[in-house]
Amino acid sequence: MKTFIFLVGLFFALVGSTPTSLAEDWPAWRGVLGDGTVNDTKAPVKWSLPENLVWKVAVPGKGHASPIILGDRIYLVTAMEEEQTRDLICLDRATGKKLWSKVVLRSPFEGVHRLNSRASSTPSSDGERIYLSFLDRDKMFVAAYDLDGNKIWVVRPGGFSSVHGYCSSPVLWKDKVIVNGDHDGPGYLVALDKKTGKTIWKTDRPNNTRSYCTPLIRTIDGRNQLILSGSLCVASYDPDTGKQHWISDGPTQQYVASLVYNGDLLFMTCGFPKRFMQAIRPDGTGNVTKTHVVWETTKGCSYVPSPVAIGPYFVVVADNGVASCFVAKTGERLWMERLKGGHSASLLKANGLVYFLSDRGIMSVIKPGKEFKLVAENTVGEETIATPAFSKGRLFVRGVDHLYCIGG
Repeated sequence: MKTFIFLVGLFFALVGSTPTSLAEDWPAWRGVLGDGTVNDTKAPVKWSLPENLVWKVAVPGKGHASPIILGDRIYLVTAMEEEQTRDLICLDRATGKKLWSKVVLRSPFEGVHRLNSRASSTPSSDGERIYLSFLDRDKMFVAAYDLDGNKIWVVRPGGFSSVHGYCSSPVLWKDKVIVNGDHDGPGYLVALDKKTGKTIWKTDRPNNTRSYCTPLIRTIDGRNQLILSGSLCVASYDPDTGKQHWISDGPTQQYVASLVYNGDLLFMTCGFPKRFMQAIRPDGTGNVTKTHVVWETTKGCSYVPSPVAIGPYFVVVADNGVASCFVAKTGERLWMERLKGGHSASLLKANGLVYFLSDRGIMSVIKPGKEFKLVAENTVGEETIATPAFSKGRLFVRGVDHLYCIGG
């Protein structure tokens, strides 16, 4: 009961509103809590296509952003190459039928890494507005639309330069939209007013190095913390003011995967040029590099896929498909197993199980524990890069060409 109350309270603090149901919607990347938690007791585990296919629709353009789900509608973004636009698409949740499509940004395409796209940032919603983030030439572009596709505001809160392109999914906190601006220049975190787009605070980031991490927001021991890795550090900020709580240096240069928290420790995995994983105590102040790193390993690290913390375990999959389960408190690795295909999508957790989606469209469902236990292996039949979504007993998987709605 305490856990449920905490989750509900955190949900309303994050979105600052009261949309339909905590268990039914998927309003942001990796769900309501931003850490891969699926609050759906009917989340599909074993399925096959076409037997369990509810519907499948073609998605124009290219994008690695996840779909978000609000009530009876699905929203997703895509980049149209010939038109050089970034579009917001709205679909009917029950049928997949396209309800409307809006051009959000028309701008020359930036250069991207082969694993990136021009529509990689997943939108966020508070149930009233949808917040989107793209790159407009050399500037961050953030916009708010209502649920019917009407533009409310557009701002460009800072510069952005990266040879690998752009990805910065907005996160919501009370009346704020917060976006990570780590790039190869003067990096920053910026908080914008949900209603107007006006900058509420903007905080400089150290080291001027690109990263693509979505911040995690948690209230820990009465202190609100916005935590992210990137730009040669792991750091915590007050989401109300932008003031830094603590910082841990390194252990490497570039980061993509976001942190997770199990109520005791933060877990970080990175990166480039060296790969590390760390467990960090989040109760520090100032520079905590030498005092708050509980354990560290270079084995089984992921660069792109974000991990999950589930019960007493920390579970991660490396980009090459090697999955590992660790004892969260100590960093002891219990098992290491190779899954089929490389992995870009982040992990999700539901009802004691962990979901892995490979680039080859193979979803492995595993029960974490002392020994490796494969519960199900399901195949979409299409290349998949985006992290999937769950809602009302349905699984939504974005392939490179289609969006799938799958039942159990």
